[in-house]
Amino acid sequence: MEQIPLSAMSLYSSLPHNISQSLTNFSGSLFISNKTRDCGDGRNSIPAHEMVSSLPLQMALYFNVVVFPFWWVSEVTMLQLKYSMLPGYYQWLLLAVVIILSLVECVRLFLGYMGNLQEKLPELAGFWLLSFTIQLPIILFLLTDQSIIILPLEQAVHVLYLTFLVFELVAAFLALREMTNHFATRFYLQQFQKSEFTQQRKRGQGNDVQYGRNSISNV
Repeated sequence: MEQIPLSAMSLYSSLPHNISQSLTNFSGSLFISNKTRDCGDGRNSIPAHEMVSSLPLQMALYFNVVVFPFWWVSEVTMLQLKYSMLPGYYQWLLLAVVIILSLVECVRLFLGYMGNLQEKLPELAGFWLLSFTIQLPIILFLLTDQSIIILPLEQAVHVLYLTFLVFELVAAFLALREMTNHFATRFYLQQFQKSEFTQQRKRGQGNDVQYGRNSISNV
């Protein structure tokens, strides 16, 4: 069976080539087995020329961008109020957590917008990985560790943030699956069209040669 060149899916990514290739390979290995039959069994009902951007994911990203500044202001304010009551190591830990989560969130939302709106598979895969491997563990830590003195306002904004995060993980997972299969289907359609065009040219050349031979024999 012919295999899908996953590198073709990362050609239009704005990320560095090595990172883009790794994220594309991750998506391909997760959602397709790179066989021709996976794209030709009729499970992908989206025509190859249509967009596969996820509207639910885009709505969640939009509201996340709106809510995140309020989360950040609330978290910094609550941290300032309870900072002196925390042990020394928790002071440094929470400070590092807020900085890491804030920086990663900016990158994560940017990748989500780019990956979903512009149908860039590596960016969307990077968004999903950052959400699952960094943001989700951090927000669960902020919600569950009672030693950090969880204040009521903190709990409310963390629950709201976690709700957005879980919804985005599910929506991005579904969007990645659709996008990966869509690109694989489009690749095979292009290969099929190239093959048909090559065969037509060969048949045309053969007919021309045969017609030339018949003309010579008639003379």
